[in-house]
Amino acid sequence: MSNFLTPAELAKTFVGISKAKATNTISKLFVLGILAGVFIGFAAHLATTVATGWTIGGEAVLFGLQKFFVGAVFSVGLMLVVIPGSELFTGNNLMTIGAMNGDITWAQLLRNWIIVWIGNLVGSIFLAWMIAAMSGLTDGNVGACAINIAYGKVTAGGDSHTMMFFFRAIGCNWLVCLAVMMAVASKDIGGKVLAIFFPIMAFVTSGFEHSVANMYFIPAGIFSKAYANAVTASGKTLEALDALNWGTMFSQNVFIVTLGNIVGGAVFVGIVYWWIYVRGKKEAEA
Repeated sequence: MSNFLTPAELAKTFVGISKAKATNTISKLFVLGILAGVFIGFAAHLATTVATGWTIGGEAVLFGLQKFFVGAVFSVGLMLVVIPGSELFTGNNLMTIGAMNGDITWAQLLRNWIIVWIGNLVGSIFLAWMIAAMSGLTDGNVGACAINIAYGKVTAGGDSHTMMFFFRAIGCNWLVCLAVMMAVASKDIGGKVLAIFFPIMAFVTSGFEHSVANMYFIPAGIFSKAYANAVTASGKTLEALDALNWGTMFSQNVFIVTLGNIVGGAVFVGIVYWWIYVRGKKEAEA
């Protein structure tokens, strides 16, 4: 007996997963969404800490290696989401498999996505407040790193910012949803860990954009602006940091990254795998 599902078995499994997610109660979806936001936030804070201190005289050193280590530790976020169980918006983009197959309605899919997205946002901001505003862990170099990460996410690219982040988001959730699929395919916890590690490491190291991760990264930077030591260490003036605020968090990043994540996960993984492995099977069985 195989200890993993074949691609055809896996795609069919997601029809059942879509049904379960589509029929869960609002309260459970919301709480599970909060948990996923917190879990991704834990990984994001860990990644911020690991990313701190890789500069000499303001210049990045061992850039690729730094990105690799940041991506490696960030993978713990999806491990916490998938193995203990919670509801992550980006992973739930795979519900298009059930919707395309007619086993759930598009209204049920949107209901899940909206509730879970809001839950992810609440959980991420809560953890960012707890860590960056209340614990004092970002009063210094870690806070400077948090500020610089957040600032870059709302200002990078100039006029091409929107399209640049949209395509980065497509690449991100293409890999995230493949990680989720591989984790579900594995029947043992070791296999799930390995299945998650490599695609998540790849998306972070590559510089792609994840909407739920940014729901932590940007608030953490905003909260860290309250620490004078962090602002000084960031090398930016308070005037420059005016561009980092709650409005730009959504207008310059989270909304456009969410749309790109939907394309990468719902279309390039969910719909493609439905078309290859599931399409027409219901009629044939009937």
